[in-house]
Amino acid sequence: MQEVAEKIGRKEILPTDSMWQSSKRDNSLSEVFASVPVPKDGSFWKKLLAFSGPGLMVAVGYMDPGNWATDIAGGAQFGYTLLSVILISNVFAIILQYLALKLGIATGMDLAQACREHYSKPVSFTLWILCEVAIAACDLAEVIGAALALNLLFHIPLTWGIVITAFDVLLILFFQHKGFRFIESVVASLIFVILACFGYEIVASHPAVFPILAGLVPQKQIVFDPSMLYIAIGILGATVMPHNLYLHSSIVQTRNYERNDVGKKMAIKYATIDSTASLLFAFFINAAILILAGAAFHNNGHKEVADITVAYKLLDPLLGATIASTLFAVALLASGQNSTLTGTLAGQIVMEGFLHIKLKPWLRRLITRMIAIVPAFIITYIYGERGVANLLVLSQVILSMQLSFAVIPLIVFTNDKNKMGAFVNKAPTKVVVWCVAAIILGLNLYLLTKAF
Repeated sequence: MQEVAEKIGRKEILPTDSMWQSSKRDNSLSEVFASVPVPKDGSFWKKLLAFSGPGLMVAVGYMDPGNWATDIAGGAQFGYTLLSVILISNVFAIILQYLALKLGIATGMDLAQACREHYSKPVSFTLWILCEVAIAACDLAEVIGAALALNLLFHIPLTWGIVITAFDVLLILFFQHKGFRFIESVVASLIFVILACFGYEIVASHPAVFPILAGLVPQKQIVFDPSMLYIAIGILGATVMPHNLYLHSSIVQTRNYERNDVGKKMAIKYATIDSTASLLFAFFINAAILILAGAAFHNNGHKEVADITVAYKLLDPLLGATIASTLFAVALLASGQNSTLTGTLAGQIVMEGFLHIKLKPWLRRLITRMIAIVPAFIITYIYGERGVANLLVLSQVILSMQLSFAVIPLIVFTNDKNKMGAFVNKAPTKVVVWCVAAIILGLNLYLLTKAF
């Protein structure tokens, strides 16, 4: 082995894909790698509890402020028609997040590390830039969402609210110091707050059941109506978020399972249950936002409602509930803070994975937030609330445009037996995932042709 290693070092033998899984590298998120214990002989429920958490952290991306913007605009303008887009996007998300967690568990690498080892430096660097753009777009939505919530709850001007969001880095540091399980608990608690708020909103809005069920059936007009397609692709980008694929492939490795085929098979089983259940849970919250907009605004003749602030102001008088608007803003604030936690981790993962550069979490967070704050502050200062609303929807369309650059490498890797070994995608899975990738790419290209 020493002789072989020396020859590789002299480039007499080139590394092959069969060496892919065994090459030396830093563990993904090394400070929390394998830090959550998993009972070896525990019951099904004990093991599932041990693996529960990463799915909820990924699901946060499906209820962030960007989702609110696209769902409110879609529900107000088109009623429940775009519910089918949320459903299809959620199915896509379940499939792609399954591939992401399987890649992380089977290879011991996150998606960023896998890209760095597989592609040339120029290609890998380009993918990193595109991923950073996606993270900045996501963080832009978090900045605007948090600033809007502060404005609605405490009447803090939007520009000042945007500046205040720069200091949430201190909150991130506190949570990371407490350990990864603590972060997962905070995320779960904030999700519960969002669920409770929207549970009340839905009851107060009295939506009709049968139109909602009809909205779950796809309509061809979604594709052929440019304005509807624009929001639909925004919903797709807000739901199947590219940086979530990098995130999930990393955080599943925080569990301390045996790193052999038996242990990996067990880990994939429980991580898949956790992921699927969490994303189905997120679907109901995401759909609730659109249903609320459809019931409160579209059905009452307020089809022009396209931003969060107007929605907040109209909820109380339309629903006849004095705390409807307040709960709406509280849920928005919880959503923004949740997304901040997961966005920070995703940024750390892609920088370490693609560039092999380790930064202090606070510094990485500050860089990401500054990139988001500058355009948000400028747009808010010049155009006010209306500019913020348009910027929110645009950020989600940008996310959707970046999606293929994460999805295609993920599919290529998980379809390759040399890389995945016994956990390679089976033939039916390969067909399904390539169809998903083709639909995502096709819709984005169609939108570009309509836009230009």
